[in-house]
Amino acid sequence: MPNHKSCQKRLITSKKRRDRNRQNKAAMRASLKKYRELIKTGTTEEKLAQLPGIYSLLDRQARKGTIPRQRASRIKSRLAVQAAR
Repeated sequence: MPNHKSCQKRLITSKKRRDRNRQNKAAMRASLKKYRELIKTGTTEEKLAQLPGIYSLLDRQARKGTIPRQRASRIKSRLAVQAAR
C-alpha cells in the first residue's frame, strides 16, 4: 500500500480508469465480432448500413485513448474492404 496521500489517490484513480478501459475495450471487441459475423452472413446493404456505427465506435475509442489512432484506422480500412465484397 502507498504511504503518501497522493499515491493512494493515484492507486484508486488508476484502478477506476483500468476498469473503465477494460469495459470499453470488451464492448468494442464484442461489437466488432458481431459485425464480422454480419459480414459473413448479411447482405451488402446491411453491411454498409452498419459501417458508420462501427466507424463511430472505433473513432470514439481512439479519441479516448483506449486504442491507438492508427489501429482504429487500420481496422476501419479492413472492415470497409470486407464489407464491399
